[in-house]
Amino acid sequence: MATLRLGDIAPDFTQYSTAGKISFHQWAGDSWVVLFSHPADFTPVCTTELGKTAALGGEFAKRHVKPIAISVDPLESHGKWVNDINETQNTTVNFPILADADRKVADLYDMIHPNALSTGATATVRSVFIIDPNKVIRTTFTYPASTGRNFDEILRVIDSLQLTDGYKVATPVNWKDGDDVIIVPSLQDPAELAQRFPKGFKAVKPYLRITPQPNK
Repeated sequence: MATLRLGDIAPDFTQYSTAGKISFHQWAGDSWVVLFSHPADFTPVCTTELGKTAALGGEFAKRHVKPIAISVDPLESHGKWVNDINETQNTTVNFPILADADRKVADLYDMIHPNALSTGATATVRSVFIIDPNKVIRTTFTYPASTGRNFDEILRVIDSLQLTDGYKVATPVNWKDGDDVIIVPSLQDPAELAQRFPKGFKAVKPYLRITPQPNK
């Protein structure tokens, strides 16, 4: 399987999950999706990550995002793990966890990196795919099995993608929702600039303009 790149269509699949059998593209519908993998059930770092995802349910929902996790352990193990997550993380897991015991999805998304793993050649690394409503892969992260993900960063990237999709802007270093943004250099027409940014903007250099975040 070739490595998936930004701009590729996220491969479709059908797999069983804690929420029943899922046909991925149909399940995703017109939502954004965060698909993220875990090396194994009951591992402590994974448990904290899934608990955090559940706790952020409202944040994902207001961004029109569906989270979906994957582990190569079987469905019966997932069910027991969900109970453990709910108890230890004081939350309720309310999103699907794919039971990818046959490694179908893990192989399709190139989530198994044998040379990076001390836990065994068939475990998945901590992959993250942010996928837009057109099923296009917009962002990928790959973490080692020992390092938990930063979900604040995942939400920050989603905010940036959704903002920049709707306006001719880009987000600068360490940008957070509500901060100033950069008008893309290709936008030079004064009339269009005035129409798009009626509150004005600051020209830092001839090629760089800073504007308050556009009204969504």
